[in-house]
Amino acid sequence: MQKRWIPKALPLQEDVNKLQEQVAISEILLQLMLQRGINSLEAAQAFFNPEITKLHDPFLMKGMDIAVNRIKQAIENGEKVCIYGDYDVDGTTAVASVYSFFSGLSENFLFYIPDRFIEGYGVSYQSLDWAVENNVTLMVALDCGIKSIGQVEEAAKKNIDFIICDHHTPGDEIPAAVAILNPKQVDCQYPFKELSGCGIGFKLMQAYAIMFDIPWDVNEYLDLVVISIASDIVPIVDENRIMAYFGIKRINEHPRPGVKALIELTGASKNMNINDLVFKLGPRINAAGRIASGSSAVEMLIEKTEEGAIEKASAINKNNTDRQGVDLVITKEALAMIDDNVLLQNRKTTVLYSKDWHKGVIGIVASRLIDKYYRPTVLLTESNGKAVGSARSVQGFNLYEALANCAHLLEQWGGHQAAAGLSLDIDKIEEFADAFEKSVDSLITEELLTPIIEYDLEIPFSIVTLSFCKTLERFGPFGPENMKPVFVTRNVKNMYRPKIVGTNHVQLQLTSEDTDAYFKAIAFGFGEHFDKIVNAKYFDICYTIEPNEYNGNYSLNLNIKDIKLS
Repeated sequence: MQKRWIPKALPLQEDVNKLQEQVAISEILLQLMLQRGINSLEAAQAFFNPEITKLHDPFLMKGMDIAVNRIKQAIENGEKVCIYGDYDVDGTTAVASVYSFFSGLSENFLFYIPDRFIEGYGVSYQSLDWAVENNVTLMVALDCGIKSIGQVEEAAKKNIDFIICDHHTPGDEIPAAVAILNPKQVDCQYPFKELSGCGIGFKLMQAYAIMFDIPWDVNEYLDLVVISIASDIVPIVDENRIMAYFGIKRINEHPRPGVKALIELTGASKNMNINDLVFKLGPRINAAGRIASGSSAVEMLIEKTEEGAIEKASAINKNNTDRQGVDLVITKEALAMIDDNVLLQNRKTTVLYSKDWHKGVIGIVASRLIDKYYRPTVLLTESNGKAVGSARSVQGFNLYEALANCAHLLEQWGGHQAAAGLSLDIDKIEEFADAFEKSVDSLITEELLTPIIEYDLEIPFSIVTLSFCKTLERFGPFGPENMKPVFVTRNVKNMYRPKIVGTNHVQLQLTSEDTDAYFKAIAFGFGEHFDKIVNAKYFDICYTIEPNEYNGNYSLNLNIKDIKLS
């Protein structure tokens, strides 16, 4: 697939010169800093040396004082309180952390994760029946609930209060809860709007500890917060950067038993980073809710013994293995449906339905389809007589806005710019597919239908040194709005003949005219272009620089994002 290489805006030279007077490093590194808004010594110190004391005051969030006082009242009155959360990584880490904190203050706390297949996304009516059976009078919903208007009304009839902690975009109407903690409410003055669901749960714990002088180790919960930040793809800036920085530190130095057991099962290195959380831990935690029950993920994350954690992590790891087999089969089927239908091939959207697909993995498959057919994608299957599914967007396109235009056809839906969940009547699928195509067509540009690689700077190989790479690593943790720097180098050449490795990857050793050094590089998925790469005298590469440490030896590898023949 042809990709567009888009350079980030270069900072003004006068700004580079001004910053260089305060920070004595190379011009290339200064440009990277300015591209990230680091324009002074003070900003550089805050960025490169995060401080946990710089977290925002949780009471700036609308409804926080009401929420903590209602929980305090429940504890004092001996009420049963249910910590309720979504079945994905963000929801289960949120429930695990908030339940761990409050169950240490009272034995009257329970937790509940809805069944993905029976109850679906959000606050379920089944959970309200369960709450009544268990004498629950207060439910704290994490990572969901902002659109559960009818469920909160029904809960009130059953004498159950609700506190909603959600980071998804509110609709025009919000539930009549005791308190709603969501920085995206239009009248919420909280200074940072991009917390994860687990992050909002963390602010609730922080506020409770402050108001009632509860001793707690703030770092104890940041391992779970950083897993949610990484897996839910929220911007790693501002408060998220601080929590991610110390969360990674916690995971690498003192992980809770459940996280430690999961790391060991993945075979990951001791020095975990955001990428490891996204691709190794996150999918395994997610697999619990996709294949079995999200409750098992919470049970693993709150387990206090290493023996118990290993047992629970092993079961979840098996869920992930099962999930991988299922999603590969569905991916093959979905691609065949498009390849056999010219109409589908020529659309600006993909909407596919099969009653036999596994509800738990279709979101993953939707993302895989975008790798080949780069356009907003919805995959649907049957559950409880309804069509339910997951939607995924392409970079820069607001999926939430496109779905809002189809809301009249949807029974339930919610999400954000990049991803969403939805349900509708099966006999409305075709009408929805047409409406979604029309909506996307009216909003999207042709440029957004071509995948892009945004790169930071064009550099020569001569500056790519171990020292340069180690300084780059200090820009982490990397993630949305602070991505690992991407570089372009022109007119590179093969030092030795490339090789095909793995299933379809090209391994290279590259050099250029301006250096005597050569660099090991890997181009994932570029096997089909092997002959062109071998025969090219010179070519341009777009890449990131990856450090590699083994037995104390430090080396560099280039991860090639794209290749263009010179």
